[in-house]
Amino acid sequence: MKALRFYAPEDVRLEDVPEPTCGPDEIKLKVRNCSTCGTDVKIFHNGHQNLTPPRTIGHEIAGEVVEVGADVNATFGGDWKVGDRAQVIAAVPCGECHECRKGWMAVCQNQTSVGYQYDGGFAEYMIVPKQVLKVDGLNRIPDNVGFDEASAAEPFACAINAQELLGIEPGDTVVIFGAGPIGCMHTRIARGVHQAGPVYLVDVNAERLAMSADAVKPDETINAAEVDVVERVMELTGGRGADVVITATAANVTQEQAISMAARNGRISFFGGLPKTDPFIKCDSNLVHYRQLHIHGANGSAPEHNKRALEYISTGQVPVKDLITRHIALDDVLSAFDIVKNGEAIKVTVEP
Repeated sequence: MKALRFYAPEDVRLEDVPEPTCGPDEIKLKVRNCSTCGTDVKIFHNGHQNLTPPRTIGHEIAGEVVEVGADVNATFGGDWKVGDRAQVIAAVPCGECHECRKGWMAVCQNQTSVGYQYDGGFAEYMIVPKQVLKVDGLNRIPDNVGFDEASAAEPFACAINAQELLGIEPGDTVVIFGAGPIGCMHTRIARGVHQAGPVYLVDVNAERLAMSADAVKPDETINAAEVDVVERVMELTGGRGADVVITATAANVTQEQAISMAARNGRISFFGGLPKTDPFIKCDSNLVHYRQLHIHGANGSAPEHNKRALEYISTGQVPVKDLITRHIALDDVLSAFDIVKNGEAIKVTVEP
């Protein structure tokens, strides 16, 4: 079968490899869709400390069950059978550490990941390992949800996790930095789930900003390459600032601007991680102190967030179909990295 294998930074090869075999405590999927994100681009160019090469990458996965290990249903439950449609979590908690026992599976200290320690979904077939099944991380896709939509449930789950931590209330003013697929999902979750008030979408790429705005209809777009973002948000809010600010981008300055524009009792999510070579920002601690700001990290998701994402997609509460603007065959998978890097599409999905 064909699979996209990572060997080293910028040494990523689409090659023929043996079709994987299914163990007694595993499930084998025929991959139908594996979508792409900015993390895939970073892995392509820089690798990742948790990625053990050679490795089949890809972690936003939906597929069809083609084999169920003999011990799976007795050990893990779920009554899985050939032909079932399934979505796979990416971040895999251990289920046993202090954090997992507290219900904080998104920050499991022993977390492993599909596409990092386990072969991922840029392939014709993949194995769902027992570690995923152990934490109920293989989810049935609702009948009215396509494989492409289901593959978007993984990044969607990450956005759900972040917004849960923020406690968004009806009517809150929300600013979202980053007009990529995650920024679009954040926009729709803030409105569709939390009934937020005005949502302002910020980016420095005018074309991407226009493309995403056409899809998710923010109340206003702000091109940070042309205007002072903090000043504009203050104008839009009558000088009060934003109740919620989400930085869905890997730019240090956006985190600094988020603090400057937050209203009293404002909630900030540092959703996008910063480059490991430059992870520090300047923080006006007095603003945090006197405005009583709440700054949250947001690291991935828990299995339950993936289930909720599929539910929101199925009910139409948060649609994602129109955000998937490019479908690419596995034979052309390498082109997906440039499309994502250049912001030429909202969401790109690969179809083996």
